[in-house]
Amino acid sequence: MILTTTPSVEGRRIVHYHGVVVGEAILGANVFKDLFAAVRDIVGGRSGAYEQELSRAREIAFEELEQRARALGANAVVGIDLDYEVVGANGGMMMVSVSGTAVSLD
Repeated sequence: MILTTTPSVEGRRIVHYHGVVVGEAILGANVFKDLFAAVRDIVGGRSGAYEQELSRAREIAFEELEQRARALGANAVVGIDLDYEVVGANGGMMMVSVSGTAVSLD
């Protein structure tokens, strides 16, 4: 499965558009509590634990996006956009959302 932020894949022709697909992952309030409790991980203004959790959420969102594209018969997703949003009461959760257009390439 080809996943790209570009609207096309160089050297390949889009032969069918299957539609928009989305993958999402939400980190709950406990994750934030645990991450902020691990402030000792912060080195040079970066938190390794926080980055690991965001990376894991992004991977989950991409896996979900790919599964939905495959279910539509696509072999690529083009025009991918990644969004990070704080959601829930008092911003207690973080959502990673990945969306794009599922397509079939020749």
